[in-house]
Amino acid sequence: MGINSESEVSTNLQVGPTDQGMVRIYIQGDGIDLPMDFDPEEATEIAEELMAAVEAAQLMSGKGAKKPKR
Repeated sequence: MGINSESEVSTNLQVGPTDQGMVRIYIQGDGIDLPMDFDPEEATEIAEELMAAVEAAQLMSGKGAKKPKR
């Protein structure tokens, strides 16, 4: 399965800090229980990759890239 493959799998996604100073991305679903911990620098890189993907998707959908609100 790749990025462009659709799936009927339903999961929950949670993102937050841990008590150990890490950033956790937690995915849970039917038969899936996947906690992934990243140091803050890695989490920043992931966030930047997500924002780049958002901008690319907006351009593909004709909605144009929008600046994130802060």
